[in-house]
Amino acid sequence: MQNLLSWMTFFPLVGLAILLFMPGAKENALKVWTLVVTIITFMISLPLAFDDVFKTSAAMHYTEFSKWISIGDFFQMNYNVGVDGISLWLVMLTTFIMPIAVLSTWQAVDKNVKGFMAMLLLLETAMLGAFVSIDLFLFYIFWELMLIPMYFLIGIWGGKNRIYAAVKFFLYTAVGSLLMLVAIIYVYYYGVKTGIATDGFSIVEFYKLGIPGNLQTWLFLAFAFSFAIKVPMFPLHTWLPDAHTEAPTAGSVILAAVLLKMGTYGYVRFAIPLFPEAMQTFTPLLATLAVIGIIYGALVAMMQDDVKKLVAYSSVSHLGFVMLGVFAMNLQGMAGGMLQMINHGISTGALFLIVGFLYERRHTREINEFGGLAKKMPIFATIFMIMTFSSIGLPGTNGFVGEFLAILGAFESELRWYAVVATTGVIFAAVYMLWMYQRVMFGECNNPKNADLKDLSAREITLMVPLLVFVFWIGVYPNTFFDKMNPALENLIKQVKSQQVAIVMPASTGEYTLGNPRLTHPGMPPQGHQ
Repeated sequence: MQNLLSWMTFFPLVGLAILLFMPGAKENALKVWTLVVTIITFMISLPLAFDDVFKTSAAMHYTEFSKWISIGDFFQMNYNVGVDGISLWLVMLTTFIMPIAVLSTWQAVDKNVKGFMAMLLLLETAMLGAFVSIDLFLFYIFWELMLIPMYFLIGIWGGKNRIYAAVKFFLYTAVGSLLMLVAIIYVYYYGVKTGIATDGFSIVEFYKLGIPGNLQTWLFLAFAFSFAIKVPMFPLHTWLPDAHTEAPTAGSVILAAVLLKMGTYGYVRFAIPLFPEAMQTFTPLLATLAVIGIIYGALVAMMQDDVKKLVAYSSVSHLGFVMLGVFAMNLQGMAGGMLQMINHGISTGALFLIVGFLYERRHTREINEFGGLAKKMPIFATIFMIMTFSSIGLPGTNGFVGEFLAILGAFESELRWYAVVATTGVIFAAVYMLWMYQRVMFGECNNPKNADLKDLSAREITLMVPLLVFVFWIGVYPNTFFDKMNPALENLIKQVKSQQVAIVMPASTGEYTLGNPRLTHPGMPPQGHQ
């Protein structure tokens, strides 16, 4: 399909334009229209998921290029988009999760519905644009655009401390973004100065720059700091629990499922391949922060009395596994980290929906306010149990595959002892998730308000079924996702390691090797296409 990425990215804006002319009083019509727009956007994206070209090629596909802004010979910014195996499943996750997020608003949002739906559609365009951009400045525009709708979603439709959470979210992310902007401009200036960057801010050309080591260090730190805030990595995570706790259910689902992946994706797409030498230097530090985040997030989650805050801190822990796998820089770790991005979006997004179901019924999220709900809500208890097992990485569920490969990849790299320590996070996850589930579902509670709680409605079950399907699909047959991911990841690893070795080895040697041969194990993702 010609211009598929543009249709997919900007169709929500078309829906937004029509939404603005709809009567604000017709709340159900506004929700139905937004749901239809997000479903059509998902359908537009489906050819990407079924295209086998990603199994054999690491190149960008469905590319579109058009000159956009030119200022003399110095500044050239283009509309340059494409998708490969690295961004494919993140794009699909975005289009998949948005209709679910819209459906979750039916009972939860009754104030300024038109504004809420407008923010969701604007946010979808911004997220998709960031994932498909292969012009670095275009990526930055979409990256910044994401801040606006999420800021309003938290600040207008959030909880009692919504203004504090929204401002904190905006300030943290904006500071990191400005540092990244400075680095982007300098990278472009360096490319123009050396005569290598002749096609605007194309990352494909930027990969060839060969920036000197000292300069790489500063530029990498700017990018890494910005992406670390977005992940978020310890100790830059403090905005996340507040944002999650105060955000409406749909906002929390999108924040967990997609927005946090902007940081992890940023490392894979930009920070690592653009600055391979600096990446090699800072890997021990970044791995240390990832492991601290895994353990710290789990321990703090264990102490929470608020179910939503517990799930929020679990995100800090789970995304630490993603980063540890990415920093391993081998196929096992990278594939595990990339798949865990998808897994976290499914499992944690589902947990925030479950918390939303509880809040709609009781208007509280305090664990000690519940107890014995399994008898009153058996369908809810079953789905909650499955998502709990997925979050802790039970074999047969999606969470196991991603975390296992991320730890395995780290163990087979220079991060072996980091992997050993990180495994304690798996144990802690089982403790805080199962303890929370036991208290909410089977604990004793004499509160009479729990006596008349109703089980999940047809709409709520419909919300959860697609997520349940992917929990078991990925858990039982992850090769559906690995097959299209591996060629691009193998190409990235080869590219980064060749540059690292080329920088380290004396020029007089004339050649270099890529290090130890990759080990293979039963159940490891297929090697793909070199």
